[in-house]
Amino acid sequence: MSERVAVTPHILSIGFMPLLDCALLVAAHEKGFAALQGLRLRLVREVSWANVRDRITVGHLDAAQMLGPMVLASGMGSWPGQTRCVAVAALGVGGNAITVSTALWRGRREAGARVDARPDVQARALAQVVAARARAGEEPLTLAMVFPFSCHHYQLRDWLSLGGIDADRDVRLVVVPPPLLVEAIRTGQVDGFCVGEPWSSLAVDAGLGTIVAVGSEVWPRPPEKVLGLRAEFLERNPGVVAALVRALGAAAEWAGEPSNRPELARLLAQSRYVGAPASMLLAALNGELVMEPGGSPQRREGFLMLDRDATRLRGEDAAMLFERMQRCGQVAHEAAGRALASYRTDIQDGSAAGGTHDARVGRG
Repeated sequence: MSERVAVTPHILSIGFMPLLDCALLVAAHEKGFAALQGLRLRLVREVSWANVRDRITVGHLDAAQMLGPMVLASGMGSWPGQTRCVAVAALGVGGNAITVSTALWRGRREAGARVDARPDVQARALAQVVAARARAGEEPLTLAMVFPFSCHHYQLRDWLSLGGIDADRDVRLVVVPPPLLVEAIRTGQVDGFCVGEPWSSLAVDAGLGTIVAVGSEVWPRPPEKVLGLRAEFLERNPGVVAALVRALGAAAEWAGEPSNRPELARLLAQSRYVGAPASMLLAALNGELVMEPGGSPQRREGFLMLDRDATRLRGEDAAMLFERMQRCGQVAHEAAGRALASYRTDIQDGSAAGGTHDARVGRG
């Protein structure tokens, strides 16, 4: 009788941020989808997007949950050491919210804002506050996003523009990592922010903020995080990357079933992942958000999608994000080819044809 040969799993160090849309990475690991592909994931919780960028650059991480525009920026040589990264799968659609402090919300209510108002109505109410502060000679409002190259940055700008607010002239934009935003609004360092869940809900739960818009109200089907890695890692390990993409696809099939959301919320609630209350995470997974302190949950259709279709990289998403980067002067039109090539939409098509990965192949 022939002996069964034990195959050592290929170990991958993958960075993530404590956000609801790290869900597919967590599910791939915890539910065994990665193991079925001959992979063992070492998930590393990070504290900021700059930290993710730097640890990918120096090789501490093999791959990471990344911001789509982050990857596009790497294709233009803007990362330290000229590191070039590529995106090989999306990690979901949507999940962001724009939140203002309770003090700012009171001023906006006086200007006609309501929690159930359209985003343009909300933005116009903010414009009245901005104008009143300017007339009084007060400092402009300080609004935070999580990274300069981020959907949060561009969604915040687009929302402000609905009210005629010039993000470069009328307000002050700053960068604050997601885990620090609740404390930043508590201490008055910022007047509002755009961030992925659960940080807006945590601010509302603490009585510190009110959600005034969600990403899917500002952009239709808003692209979000991607699985990113160094281009040279993909070149050396195509089989490993294909196996990882298949594992994420299987995780998305599981996460896309509404009946699995309670278990997914419990997994994410663990302190080594997101660390927020499971009930809050489950509500957001169901597209239900408490918009103001003491309020009732409100349904927001399309708030967050984690099914298999939501993992597909789309060239049109990359083009839209590049156009937003151009609008705020971060890139030149001539860089489009290099940037858009960072979205490897071909990888998923190739990985779908494969089966279970042999971890002994493709090590680099």
